[in-house]
Amino acid sequence: MSQPPDLREAPAHHAAPSCPPGSSTGRVVIVSASVGAGHDGAAAQLALRLSHLGFSVDRHDFLDLIPAGFGRLVSDSYRLLLTIAPSAYQRIYSATENAGRPGLMIRLMQRSSHRRLLRRLPPDTLAVVATYPLAGQVLGTLRRRGRLAVPAAVYLTDFSVHPLWVAPGADLHLAAHPVPAGQAREHGAERVVVAGPVVDPRFTPATDAQRSTARARFGLPADAPLALLVAGSWGVGEVAKVAAEIRDTGAAVPVVVCGKNGPLAARLRADGIEHAFGWVDDMPGLMHACDVLVQNAGGLTSLEAFACGLPTVSYRCIPGHGQTNAAALDEAGLAPWIEDPADLKPVLAAMVDGITRRRYREAGLALHREATGPANAIAAVAEQYAAGQYAAERSGATTTSPAIPLAPAIPAQRRHPGRATAPAPRRPVRKLGIAAAALAATAWLATGGTQLAVAYGGFDTVDPDHTGRAYLVVHPPHNGRLDDATLRTLVAEKAAVSIDAAEAAADPGEVRRLASAGLTVVNAGYGPPYATGIVTRRDSVEAGATALRAATGAAARFFLSGTDLDALDLGLAAYHHEHVVVPDARIACGTSTPPAVRPGQVVLVECGDAHPADLSATLHRLATTPHRLPRLGALTTLS
Repeated sequence: MSQPPDLREAPAHHAAPSCPPGSSTGRVVIVSASVGAGHDGAAAQLALRLSHLGFSVDRHDFLDLIPAGFGRLVSDSYRLLLTIAPSAYQRIYSATENAGRPGLMIRLMQRSSHRRLLRRLPPDTLAVVATYPLAGQVLGTLRRRGRLAVPAAVYLTDFSVHPLWVAPGADLHLAAHPVPAGQAREHGAERVVVAGPVVDPRFTPATDAQRSTARARFGLPADAPLALLVAGSWGVGEVAKVAAEIRDTGAAVPVVVCGKNGPLAARLRADGIEHAFGWVDDMPGLMHACDVLVQNAGGLTSLEAFACGLPTVSYRCIPGHGQTNAAALDEAGLAPWIEDPADLKPVLAAMVDGITRRRYREAGLALHREATGPANAIAAVAEQYAAGQYAAERSGATTTSPAIPLAPAIPAQRRHPGRATAPAPRRPVRKLGIAAAALAATAWLATGGTQLAVAYGGFDTVDPDHTGRAYLVVHPPHNGRLDDATLRTLVAEKAAVSIDAAEAAADPGEVRRLASAGLTVVNAGYGPPYATGIVTRRDSVEAGATALRAATGAAARFFLSGTDLDALDLGLAAYHHEHVVVPDARIACGTSTPPAVRPGQVVLVECGDAHPADLSATLHRLATTPHRLPRLGALTTLS
């Protein structure tokens, strides 16, 4: 067999290696990330199954591929956000969800990892797999630019799919269920395989004897119903509160796993939660001992519970992916999402015994029983590459078959070893560089730094995340007054109305009518897109505040903003005693299928030039299945 090419910088139109997968010369490289345990857990199980199929497998931590220790900084910052400032993570998650791409700093870190990743690919590599979204983005970029010659796959470890999971250029995306597969397609993934989950084979349904033995081994009550509460490897979320709530329902005894958060386990035991554990090596055994799983992130632990036939519920989920995963699991019929604490007791009771328990248990087992397996899909891709079998056409359809056609290999960038390299540019004058750096730092602190501070929930920014409610803000139509019925609906839904400076000046009587009806009037500055800035529209806050005061005789308590707040805006909002409101989701008035609204969101309905009747129709659609509004709250309760 001829020596395969060096994949670190693949030559153009190279021949695929002729070695068949399953031989010692066939290799798959998996790129994960030690951000929590889910990504690494999925990578470990993929590696195990691929090894059983005969492949050599290399695993790399994406965080180690980012230079200067920035990868670890990303992980530590993520953990810090979830621990002490979950609302910050929610805002960052929502911002990237709406943008569909990472921010500038993340893109720079990704770019810095390209060459390091290519250097870690041995010549006999047949495929590369990412189990972490940023790693998938890097693989897709390298494939798209022709620097990666072998197929690239992304395994979606989350049950909901954030847009950053979809990597343009990747050969395929692997999903555990049709729900995440459909979300991946909606975000632009061209080739999606529903391959099912991958978990440790020790997670299997328990017999009565295994259940009794496991309870005795962990020192748990022999006959009481047990609710296993997990909070990931970091032990984050409202763990203590949920444990106490489970105990107080009387429906089950809480059994809490705090992961690596030992102090949390000690604190729970001091608070009377008798069965609180730190890191548990035998999670299959603990699941065998319990009757229901209560989870807050929707990650790998949920999939492991399904494999054990352990009914699962989502409750008080962490922001961002925790809530979207809960919604996706609920939609898939695998785990109900308890959004109202009053429902905790009856749902737990139903999950411990009865028809409901059996239905969810069977659904979880079927997810694993009917899966073809992501490792098989990856093996099929590697086999096609090794055999040189590439189809010329792309197919955008979602498929359940792992043996899907692949796109042609993207020509790699050519090297020109004989070409003389240009001399390195002269370094700029040191003082000039220092001045430029200082100017850039000042600009960032006044803009991007301010946005980060707002994301942390500071500077009087409203934070609905832990209330369990959503908050509705409506920017009414420009071309007509609201009828009395719509006005009564808005009042009943505790909605606020945002009015910009031009609208307040044009029809102050209508603004007074809205305020007199009991609606909270929000300062919308100069209106959509609610842009502000140091250079442009810098008096947006003040213009809106002045116009509303003139129309109603009272000061507005809230300022509606986009995500481009700067230090001047925050100063003006504070001067006018207005709390900053940054919407988590926007819905166009008249939308036929508005997105589902989640608790903890500020949702803005923008009517623009729509007819007032369109607002009534939109409110009706939001309130009906499957887009039923969660419990709504009034903005005034957040100030």
